[in-house]
Amino acid sequence: MRDLPPVARFGGLIATDLRDVTSDPAALDSSGWWAVVAGFEGEVVCARFADVRPATPADAPDPARWSGPATGAWHSSLDRDAYTAGVRRVRAHIAAGDVYQVNLCRVLSARLPDPDRSDVDALTALLAHGNPAPYAGTIRLPAHGVEVATASPELYLRRTGRTVDSGPIKGTGRTAADLSDKDRAENVMIVDLVRNDLGRVCATGTVTVPALCAVEEHPGLVHLVSTVRGDLADAHEKTAWADLLTATFPPGSVTGAPKESALRIIGELERAPRGPYCGGIGWVDADRGTGELAVGIRTFWIDRTDPGGPALRFGAGAGIIWDSDPVREWAETELKAHRLLAVASGRHGTSGGEQS
Repeated sequence: MRDLPPVARFGGLIATDLRDVTSDPAALDSSGWWAVVAGFEGEVVCARFADVRPATPADAPDPARWSGPATGAWHSSLDRDAYTAGVRRVRAHIAAGDVYQVNLCRVLSARLPDPDRSDVDALTALLAHGNPAPYAGTIRLPAHGVEVATASPELYLRRTGRTVDSGPIKGTGRTAADLSDKDRAENVMIVDLVRNDLGRVCATGTVTVPALCAVEEHPGLVHLVSTVRGDLADAHEKTAWADLLTATFPPGSVTGAPKESALRIIGELERAPRGPYCGGIGWVDADRGTGELAVGIRTFWIDRTDPGGPALRFGAGAGIIWDSDPVREWAETELKAHRLLAVASGRHGTSGGEQS
């Protein structure tokens, strides 16, 4: 599938005619329309497209260009025993005063059964039907090793002129009745972290929380979502995106608090790099001073460098605090993954039910 042309899709737009690719986020404050993938480990790919327009039915990808893994073909970087042991280790760190919260994640991988039918753009189309999401999109840059399809429900950063919004998610259940005091405590902790992060680049006194712990419904589950907002300080207007990424990356909702300690513990416990998962994925219009990056959750990416052949990867995780129950946290990762893996396998119909 390396002969497929570069493309990006976000918010009803399709971008073609690739002109530039860079790893320097300063480009996002120059000119043009950019698609962005910032990986959790710090790698950044910014791609400038010259032709950006509303997508029409004629632009829709061919679903026949996607053949996904069987639902039973997935392997996890942390199995149930390893993940629950990791939760207990995080709780031990909390008891020792090292950290308040850690987002513990695992990466699921499966071989692609037909590499000639592995167009990530076609997978995005399936996700749009089987798991619609507010920050869904695709970035396909085969020559640069970027093939990402996201159905993210979470806003990392939105910029409109000087105003910046972030929408951290913490708290997940099948229904609103499943959400607990533990979920709300998690959310409040991360809101404080995001406020502090934005405060590094926003004018003093402008960082506010317009919404705290609002319940949002998404396919198959509900989330607690807060909104944090601030206005960029004058000193950061010309380097807005570069400074925002420096101040806030990786996103607080997928790391923990304090962030530095959480990242150290994540490095000790997780067995696979997260890559685009838990990073930032989206678009920036440098000419208009606007842009929207999602947190790279509910995200698939293709790794064509795997020694065993092209592989599809997907991540799932949960926020761990002192009150966390290891088995329940494992179940939360299963809940987050179940529907998406069914869509990728072609076993989830557009009506919301799994096909036999």
